Amino acid sequence: MIPESFIQDLLARVDIVDLVDSYVPLKKAGANYSACCPFHNEKTPSFTVSPSKQFYHCFGCGAHGTAIGFVMEYQGLGFVDAIKDLAGRAGMVVPESEGGQARQENGGQLRALVEIMARAAQYYKEQLKRSPKAIEYCKKRGLTGEIAARYGMGYAPDGWQNLQAVFPDYNADALKAAGLVIENEAGRRYDRFRDRLMIPIINQKGEIIAFGGRVIDQGEPKYLNSPETPLFEKGRELFGLPQARQALRETNTAIVTEGYMDVIALAQNGVGNALATLGTATTPTHVQKLLRQVDRIVFCFDGDNAGRKAAWRALENALEALADNKQIGFVFLPAEHDPDSFIRAHGKAAFDREITQATPLSDVLLRELANRCDLTSAEGKAKLIYEAKPLLHKLPTPLLRLQLVKRLAEASGFDQREVERLCELKSYTPPPPPKAKRTAPSLTRNLLRIVLHKPALAAELPLALLPDTPERPALTRLHALVSAQPGNASYAILREQLRGLPEEQMIETSASELLALPFDESEAETEFRDTLNKLQEGDTKRQFEALQTKAQQFGVAGLSAEEKQLYIQLLTARNRGPEQR
Repeated sequence: MIPESFIQDLLARVDIVDLVDSYVPLKKAGANYSACCPFHNEKTPSFTVSPSKQFYHCFGCGAHGTAIGFVMEYQGLGFVDAIKDLAGRAGMVVPESEGGQARQENGGQLRALVEIMARAAQYYKEQLKRSPKAIEYCKKRGLTGEIAARYGMGYAPDGWQNLQAVFPDYNADALKAAGLVIENEAGRRYDRFRDRLMIPIINQKGEIIAFGGRVIDQGEPKYLNSPETPLFEKGRELFGLPQARQALRETNTAIVTEGYMDVIALAQNGVGNALATLGTATTPTHVQKLLRQVDRIVFCFDGDNAGRKAAWRALENALEALADNKQIGFVFLPAEHDPDSFIRAHGKAAFDREITQATPLSDVLLRELANRCDLTSAEGKAKLIYEAKPLLHKLPTPLLRLQLVKRLAEASGFDQREVERLCELKSYTPPPPPKAKRTAPSLTRNLLRIVLHKPALAAELPLALLPDTPERPALTRLHALVSAQPGNASYAILREQLRGLPEEQMIETSASELLALPFDESEAETEFRDTLNKLQEGDTKRQFEALQTKAQQFGVAGLSAEEKQLYIQLLTARNRGPEQR
């Protein structure tokens, strides 16, 4: 847990204009700054950064957030990692509420391991320059010096203890913890990587956390990865993600392959948005990490049996991370090819066509299930539904699940409702259209805009006076947040406190209007009072009309004593006219 006060101090310390400008060059545009959006491909700038409100908004794709949100989206980091990244930039130390001392010590150990990995990587790079055999191998694979530098490639020479030249204390525990050395049963220590082309595995912060080693001559295993260490967890990391970041934004598509040499070969041939899992099947974490950055993932596997098995594991693990606005597809290359050999044999245009025409996840799922069942028999059709049930339960997307249910019904001979009942699914019914309300939405929308411009005013909102409009929950939430932190409210702080809450989208939309519509700050408070007066007048009018209708229907005797008194007061005020009130 990171204390809320620290997040507020961090947002006060970090200037979002400087932050965004370090990634995307900004240009002054009136009171704000603009650029082409880093989150979708565009030619005309629609991405705006507000220095006064400390948030960004894209009028093209709707991306919106604070400095924290920008780092999360741009680097694909989780919330906590984004906080730590920004804190590091600002020279702040992230406090933690429990076990802080233990975590601080652990953080020191991790930094030491990162330094060790960086020194090892530098050694391997120097050895590559000195090894004719390794250089010849790279040339044979069609790899240029530019691509080798981009991926930080190196070479681990043959021999048992070469790293001793870099680390005089070769028996240090940290070398073993980093996965660079191995100890045999007799306690003798030796280098893990020997006579291998070395590819650093880099996390989103640009730190080397592991290595992959590809054998140069004949030998097994062909690929050798670092073991899991305090730095490296295979199920969370993707090879090539930092190098692919720009291409991911440009294409809005991530291509996932099985090996890092596939990624490097594709990059060499102009396909920069490829990544690879690291000696493990694709996990839900991998998929979630990618879908935070792109709307489409294409898994590109070898066309052999092993490739199809890997694709099915990826499909199973991708289901729970899917959303109805995201897409996942699969490319199965000819059995004699992997992505590396295919693009070298057929070229980039042919590979791009394969990616464009990737088979949708739903088709792969249904095809694989159908292959497992004899759909000419009653037993086979029953098995189809049995096999599909756990997969349908993983899907959080109602629209895609509905489409799959319909296709399963066609294939099995059951009707749609029977498939839903047998799979214990709730039948999908679209939500009813919202009922028209006799409200004054323009007033509450304007009130929300004013409050977001000057958040301190939210504490003065008369909640009982607010009509039942779509903006009411957002105004109520802001009232609660600002009242709890008097004198310390800013839009950026409030935006982070709203993360994940139901009112988040409404408030983002209203905040974006601050960028599009002119607003005189000196008039904010006056406009706030005027809007409240208009709401009061509307509320008074509704009260009078309701009492008048009741009096006409049941007579004045039908009103309670309190209602009679209020009715007379309102009637008197109405008869006096506005100039006498």
